[in-house]
Amino acid sequence: MSALGPHGGFILASYAAVIVVLGGLALAILLDHRAQRRALEALEQRGAGRRSERKNP
Repeated sequence: MSALGPHGGFILASYAAVIVVLGGLALAILLDHRAQRRALEALEQRGAGRRSERKNP
């Protein structure tokens, strides 16, 4: 830690905090994506279609 100077502990703690926050955000995005995919599949099973599949007159 001497290469980082007297504030090495703060620097490492800051990097660790950023890694934890970004990891948490990535996990939240992944879990939300899975939930949205399940909800979309449930809607499609009930007969709701996607707008992009409809043909324009």
